[in-house]
Amino acid sequence: MGFSLIPGIGRIRSTQLENYFGNLESAWQATPAELKQSGLDNGSIRAIIAWRPRVSLEAEMEKLARYGVKVLTCHDPDYPSRLKEIYDYPPLLYVRGSLLPEDEWCLAVVGTRRATVYGRQVTEEIVADLARSKITIVSGLAKGIDSIAHHSALEAGGRSIAVFACGLDIVYPAENANLARSIIQQGALISEYPLGARPKADNFPRRNRIMSGLSLGVLIVEAGETSGAMITAHLALEQNREVFAIPGSILSPASSGTNHLIQEGAKLVRDYTDILEELNLTAVAQQIEMKEVIPASDTESLLLKQLSAEPTHIDEVCRSSGLPISMVSSTLAVMELKGLVRQIGTMNYVLAREVREQYRVKVE
Repeated sequence: MGFSLIPGIGRIRSTQLENYFGNLESAWQATPAELKQSGLDNGSIRAIIAWRPRVSLEAEMEKLARYGVKVLTCHDPDYPSRLKEIYDYPPLLYVRGSLLPEDEWCLAVVGTRRATVYGRQVTEEIVADLARSKITIVSGLAKGIDSIAHHSALEAGGRSIAVFACGLDIVYPAENANLARSIIQQGALISEYPLGARPKADNFPRRNRIMSGLSLGVLIVEAGETSGAMITAHLALEQNREVFAIPGSILSPASSGTNHLIQEGAKLVRDYTDILEELNLTAVAQQIEMKEVIPASDTESLLLKQLSAEPTHIDEVCRSSGLPISMVSSTLAVMELKGLVRQIGTMNYVLAREVREQYRVKVE
């Protein structure tokens, strides 16, 4: 965290220091000569020497606690694994709210700050359907499409992650303060910038690499050909992420960028199923939905947790559940009659697709 407060010390230099000294605590206490031996350039060494005495790590930790902000390093098990795949991943993330395992299935949704009626309607419908399919929605809390995407995900009961281009103690734009508070309750605010960092123009393109890096893909709803949303699309391609685009009128400037992306090979999206199918997430969403069903007993509950959309042999169910074969066999037979599970082949079981539909009344 201390090195993140020093201008010019990013992932490459912090990794260089960590590799040389073995840990960043030793690097923080190093002399100028030792920093030189690590291979740092003179400018970086001067920055460290100048800033280190001015940084109170204890005061920073107190400030983080006051704002309810957690710090994740790239070595932390809770650090998003997909984000670490990109070249320029942030060595440290500030998090306000919660990052959950299910956020692994997330999609970035971005677009113009001046959304049309069409853009608003499409975003609300598609994002709500994605959120109900257990896809976490990532965006940048900007006006227009970003804000609509966050709102739609939350209103559908889903989760959302907002990536800031400033410290998490500064909401930008300020009019989205209430939205940010709602996201903390149903997701997370994240940033690579320390508390107090102001939103600068250069920060926004760098912020976009985190949005696409976190996600399985990026959906561009409306965008001009030189917009920030187009920057996010190109970053997604560099990161080997899927790019989706909503088509629009050839007469609308708001759709010139998205139409161009489709012309270049982006996946044309008509509804949310196009995204789920392209990312092979249909089975995942169904699997999560199945596990939300209220079973009739603790035994049924335990067995449901051992099954997925992939066939699992009854012997494996016994081993993973710790239950005797007689109990597992009889319970699975009852669950099959209820439509909770299906037997595929010889003693292999999967979760049934129709479970949620049959148990909808019971769940509500």
